[in-house]
Amino acid sequence: MQAFKIHTGRVAPMDRENVDTDAIIPKQFLKSIKKSGFGQNLFDQWRYLDPGFPGQDPALRKPNPDFVLNQPRYQGASVLLARKNFGCGSSREHAPWAIDQYGFRALIAPSYADIFFNNCFKNGLLPIALPEHEVAKLFDEVYAFVGYELTIDLERQVVRKPDGSELQFDVEPFRKFCLLGGFDDIGLTLRHADKIRAFEAERLLKKPWLAHRI
Repeated sequence: MQAFKIHTGRVAPMDRENVDTDAIIPKQFLKSIKKSGFGQNLFDQWRYLDPGFPGQDPALRKPNPDFVLNQPRYQGASVLLARKNFGCGSSREHAPWAIDQYGFRALIAPSYADIFFNNCFKNGLLPIALPEHEVAKLFDEVYAFVGYELTIDLERQVVRKPDGSELQFDVEPFRKFCLLGGFDDIGLTLRHADKIRAFEAERLLKKPWLAHRI
């Protein structure tokens, strides 16, 4: 998992409340048995004018020019600004996969659905919760200034605005530790790989029959 320390990126505004996971990555794309390739179908029903299905060449599709991610001023955005209850609906982990694989590193919203919020941390995304009035002001600034960027410092737990002012945010210490180190659940376990190997070697010395297969 990619570590998150300090990130500066352009902001894209998703100006809708209650964006559910089926809107983030529609159900037909969940058929894939791979954990990659979902970024091209992020917000598929809003992003394209033609129906989407797995295996399509994005270059042959019809983009919706009115959708925020298709507007030139938001190309290359890596911070997604959203309204309350982002990520509601089903618990599909494909939603944070699609957001991450599109190129977003962090999200800012007043609130998130619990399962989506947890899945973000497990996949290297930083979901930041800020008071609704602060999020509303960020929306105003993003719309007012082309190329609007934010700097997110996870160690200090601040979002720094272009004028130098900072917004504090909370993050659970264990989740912060995992993001700073780039540790997913497997990565956390592999930190103890030497102890695991030593335990297995000692166990086989005491119970060698466990190495035999029927």
